[in-house]
Amino acid sequence: MRAAACLLLALGFGASAAEPPIAIAIHGGAGTMSREALDPEREKAIRADLDRALDAGHALLREGRPALEAVIAAVVVLEDSPHFNAGKGAVFTHEGINELDAALMDGATRRAGAVAGVRTVRNPIRLAAAVMKQSRHVMLTGSGAEAFAASVGLEPVEPSYFRTEFRWQQLQEAKAKEAAGTAVTLPASAYFGTVGAVALDRDGKVAAATSTGGMTNKRWGRVGDAPIIGAGTWADEGCAVSATGWGEFFIRLNVASDICARVHYRGDALGDAAAHVIMTRVPELGGDGGVIAIDSRGNIALPFNTQGMYRGWVHADGSRGTAIFRDP
Repeated sequence: MRAAACLLLALGFGASAAEPPIAIAIHGGAGTMSREALDPEREKAIRADLDRALDAGHALLREGRPALEAVIAAVVVLEDSPHFNAGKGAVFTHEGINELDAALMDGATRRAGAVAGVRTVRNPIRLAAAVMKQSRHVMLTGSGAEAFAASVGLEPVEPSYFRTEFRWQQLQEAKAKEAAGTAVTLPASAYFGTVGAVALDRDGKVAAATSTGGMTNKRWGRVGDAPIIGAGTWADEGCAVSATGWGEFFIRLNVASDICARVHYRGDALGDAAAHVIMTRVPELGGDGGVIAIDSRGNIALPFNTQGMYRGWVHADGSRGTAIFRDP
């Protein structure tokens, strides 16, 4: 009896070890945050929300659910947090409005959905998913996107839902500098983030999702890289990327898909491809930011060229962590 029990235990470990790998990585934005400006209480809250997002996505992967579901679940947690520039914590436009963008892509099918400039959708990533699954289109914008949201039963929220005092004060500071003629080229926010997730599921498929409020004090319906397939969000058969940073440069370099193209066509390792694009190509044009990337073997890359990037990961071996600055 004891021998049989030991045999079953050994078989159980063997079956577990033979399971295909799963992995997930998330980000809450890259930018110019400093250790001095991030008080311990706020850092604790940010790390807690990063952990909650990891838990939400990784739990689905453990159940054998698709990578696409995992990245949506992780991003919803980050959109609902007031600590990131997406959903509840989004930055304000020059006119004092929150305009939200989001995108996701399923690597196995190359299906994608994106929205831009929405103002009353609590979770833009859910709307992007609906665009992908329930429409003939890839990207919807503004009032049209909101009309579509109503047609598929996504309940709207009042614009005031997105307001946080922290973001409102960032806008006032930016406008004051602009009026005084001292506005700098870089965005005025402490970090010009975005949130995102990439994941690998049991079937060896990957997906990516990204959501953002854009830049503080943006004007004229400005849209950054996050909802643009290939620039800020990309997934194919073996590689997925979600970006964060100065969107104009990520658009011009088609950053997310360029990283995966280097993996596929040149045979670059994921980490090498991501590092070259973020640490060399983007700064060469004058931009900055970071990415999270994953491949079909569970390798994860998290390069950034700014002072910090809110990020978290669960590797294929189950090891996990969160980090803000360069030291883990």
